[in-house]
Amino acid sequence: MKKILAIDDQQLVLLSLEKHLSDQGYIIECASDGQSGLELFDSFKPDIVIVDINMDGMSGLEVIENIRQEKKSDVKILVMSGNTNEDTILDGFDLGIDDYMKKPLSLNEISARIARIFGIRSRKKTENNTKGQMLQRHCVGVVIPCYNEETRILSKEFTDFTHSNLGYHLCFVNDGSTDNTLEVLKKLSEGREDNISVYNCEKNGGKGEAVRQGVLHLAKDPQLDYIGYLDADLSTDFKDFDDLVKTIESSKFKIVSGSRMSRMGANITKESARKIISKTINLIIRNILSMSFNDTQCGAKIMDREIVNEMFREKFITKWLFDVEIFMKMRKFYGKEKAISYICEQPLKRWIHADGSKLSMKDSVKIVGQLAQIAYHYNFKVKSKVS
Repeated sequence: MKKILAIDDQQLVLLSLEKHLSDQGYIIECASDGQSGLELFDSFKPDIVIVDINMDGMSGLEVIENIRQEKKSDVKILVMSGNTNEDTILDGFDLGIDDYMKKPLSLNEISARIARIFGIRSRKKTENNTKGQMLQRHCVGVVIPCYNEETRILSKEFTDFTHSNLGYHLCFVNDGSTDNTLEVLKKLSEGREDNISVYNCEKNGGKGEAVRQGVLHLAKDPQLDYIGYLDADLSTDFKDFDDLVKTIESSKFKIVSGSRMSRMGANITKESARKIISKTINLIIRNILSMSFNDTQCGAKIMDREIVNEMFREKFITKWLFDVEIFMKMRKFYGKEKAISYICEQPLKRWIHADGSKLSMKDSVKIVGQLAQIAYHYNFKVKSKVS
């Protein structure tokens, strides 16, 4: 029976790979860093090594170099990495790797490449069970705030997404719900704890505080490269959210925010009265920010983990406008010009206002007062960290 050693510092990747290859009939051992992988190499004596390139501490290239030059081993080595830099790929082949698999890629493609090296036929039945399951370039944590959502949580959409997108972890935050939301969430995560978790807030603190608690909770997980948030009603669907992730992966942006502004070919629907009020509020927000963003309050955003602690460490001062506060914090921390260059607004292909929204027309009037509170707090009370 063939033995495979997988070395990757992202647990979401290792767990998915271990289960899939074990189902294929291989004996597999996993290591979460290069040094422990090399130690396991000596005792396990694998037939194939699968290694990531970008790992903390010892890089994948250093692992390969050690195996080839220090250990003098001709074991088959496959790289599986989101690093698509041409020089890095060529360096890998110069060191003697046998294949370079670029993420995103499917589990079935991985098993097919392994089978080719071993000269065996892939097991079609198992492949059909994992059809469409993809390992992403990076691991992504998504906070989904929930308050009295027991009748609106689309469980199948969430489970289907995590089944197909193996680099995602969804963290549902129960914001002190008074209905059965917590029980629904626990049932949703049962048996899927690696990809779906529940963070429970005993008291209702509002959406901003729920998102803040969830983001800080996910930030403790070192394997997550990006952290974002999404509304529980999926008014922004997963396809659009994944597009936001792809944008931040291939850019130097620190925040990519969805935008619901209507455009040709998009399916953006909203009640007309809410639309008018929303445009008025957006105009006020642009004046307060002194930055020309069109839709700061969209409930779909993805962020580089390096900004998370700075943006979410302190509580937000408003109940509904925490998104605006994030933009204000970016401006105060980086300065206006850098903040503009670090934030991207990306139009959504689809956004639908869902029935049962917690924000009423009366609440919309209160928003104006909260905007004044934000303007005073961040423009006069909070000192900038940049000169």
